[in-house]
Amino acid sequence: MIETEEVATPLNDLNWWQNNPAERDEVFADLRRNHPRVFVPVGAPGAEPVKGFYALTRHADILEVSRRSEDFVSGEGTQIFDQPQQLRDYRGSIIDMDNPEHARMRKIVSRGFTPRSLEALRDEVEGTVREILDEMPSSGECDFVSDFAALLPLRIIDNLLGIPREHEKFILEATNTILGASDSEYIQDQTAVGIGKAVTAASEGLITLLRTLAEERIADPRDDLITKLVAATEGDNLTPQEMAKFFILLVGAGNETTRNVITHGLSVLTRNPDQRDMWMSDYEDYSAGAIEEMLRWASPVVHMRRTVARDGIRLGDKEFSKGDKLVLWYTSANRDETVFDDPYTFDIARDPNPHLAFGGPGPHFCLGAHLARLELAVAFRELYTRYPDIRAVGEPAMLRSNFLNGVKHLRATYSAG
Repeated sequence: MIETEEVATPLNDLNWWQNNPAERDEVFADLRRNHPRVFVPVGAPGAEPVKGFYALTRHADILEVSRRSEDFVSGEGTQIFDQPQQLRDYRGSIIDMDNPEHARMRKIVSRGFTPRSLEALRDEVEGTVREILDEMPSSGECDFVSDFAALLPLRIIDNLLGIPREHEKFILEATNTILGASDSEYIQDQTAVGIGKAVTAASEGLITLLRTLAEERIADPRDDLITKLVAATEGDNLTPQEMAKFFILLVGAGNETTRNVITHGLSVLTRNPDQRDMWMSDYEDYSAGAIEEMLRWASPVVHMRRTVARDGIRLGDKEFSKGDKLVLWYTSANRDETVFDDPYTFDIARDPNPHLAFGGPGPHFCLGAHLARLELAVAFRELYTRYPDIRAVGEPAMLRSNFLNGVKHLRATYSAG
């Protein structure tokens, strides 16, 4: 390995991530300008060998690494730190795979996520949004996360898969535990043992539920996505165990990320009423641009990791060694001044808007991108139609995480008819 530049950064300080959004922007702007591929050491100073990761902060680097999946692999794990095999078995699924396993899995699960099949869901998405709006508190005040944003994508995914409504509360609590594991609101015991026990229990519960449903669909097929993935009459299928693991990813990606974009969206529209009013003046005309800007602004998945596949691989003027960890900071790429004019301004008319909220181009681009865009477009149309004066009140309560730009709670008020 060639000489490595090290710069002290707070990227591993979860409290910093929870409390300092303006400072985060400043830190990433400095890294993009001066240290775009900086090595971030982890562990005791002076320890040998030096452990850590390279932080990639520029849009162009993340695009290139995403495209070069043979050089920068996902099968070694996509979290910053290597996870115990037990947790990887629970949480890995398709995002922690390389070809040929990834290609096989992606081909199967893509059956339910084509643009045509998702567009056919529009009526169901609209009905689900209206159903949730009907359940909103009549007091004119709510926790926007728990009363709207968290319910919408989860309920749509459950309906898509054919999961009975009776399991909704358990699934929501289990995914909060798994993806909010570093936050004491979801797991009080923040020791490694405490987190491991809680995450394992939540994961095993989800796996048991989905494995049971998958086995039922094999025996008695229905018109739902589980059946399409495990009991199709042509082509390969997922095993019940694979279906269960994929579900953990699906509810994580489809619930946590979309719910956070919805929540950040209400918050930023409240702070920028001119943008909200522009959008509402011609909803359909501005909708596509507004959705893309909310995705850029929220950057719901903060990072993903890749691992260098072999010695001598280069990125620009930097040479890496086999096993080096590269962390792709999407939240930084989506503020890159060389790509986005005035990146700290929320602008629904921004064009072009090549954000990386769904990851970079390549084999791991988000399968649920079309569904997320559909949900967002319908959600805000129905939300502002029902409650035109809805607004966020105060600052969002942020998740203690540097993986998800998560919002735990956001107070909102509206005139309830």
